[in-house]
Amino acid sequence: MILVTGATGNAGSGVVNGLLELGAAVRGVVKHGSERRLPDGVEAATGDLNDPDSLRAALEGVSAVFLLSGYEGIERLLELMDEAGVERVVLLSSSAAPTRNLENAVARYHILSERAVRESGLPWTFLQPNSFMSNVFRWLPQIEKGDVIRGPFGDVAIAAIDPDDLGAVAARALTASDHEGETYRLSGPEALRPTEQVAILAKHVGRDLRFEAQGDEEARAEMEERMPREYVDAFFEFFSGGAVDETTVHPSVEEITGRKPRTFDEWAQAHAAAFR
Repeated sequence: MILVTGATGNAGSGVVNGLLELGAAVRGVVKHGSERRLPDGVEAATGDLNDPDSLRAALEGVSAVFLLSGYEGIERLLELMDEAGVERVVLLSSSAAPTRNLENAVARYHILSERAVRESGLPWTFLQPNSFMSNVFRWLPQIEKGDVIRGPFGDVAIAAIDPDDLGAVAARALTASDHEGETYRLSGPEALRPTEQVAILAKHVGRDLRFEAQGDEEARAEMEERMPREYVDAFFEFFSGGAVDETTVHPSVEEITGRKPRTFDEWAQAHAAAFR
């Protein structure tokens, strides 16, 4: 049995899909009331990653855990995993972790999560993906109002990854010992600027969508309405300051899964109905 935390989220649902494709037995951790969002054949478990002891029952009989970064009490949760006989942990980290910059609020929680897992003594694999293709769902409110999409970092090309490709990699790391002790940077097959993403989406949605880049001041003000300022500073450091490289295309997905990662064009075609 393999436990997937955040099983209905962007990353977790991709991992669940990858495990089901391999024929693995899957137990998904969800919030109360979200059990029906899990695919058929997935056992539901409820709990809170900020309350590790709430996951004690979910860990029974589990051989491997897909774990999200950044939650309080991760050291306690790792202790419970060890007590339950968990054989390996696959941690969802970030492209920010290689910066080793503990002063950056976003990088810090990934770095500290990696450190906790490494020091737990449990066999581990770290996944450090680029931004997800599914992040473009954040444009939906603007698309509902018109054809202009405004956003930050318009000049930054990102090799975004399909969450299902992340999930396929995680599934292999969860079901075999070959990847223990490895850290994988993961990307999609091509780097695209927001203008290029919007043009591809427009083609499949059948609308004249276009992207307009925000100035830094406008972008900061809007982002600070949705997240703490220290997180906004972190993202500006990553993308405006160039502290994180999400432009480089990495071969890891194909090397690990044996198949090419999905293009944004393929992802947009598959999800076009959500944007119409």
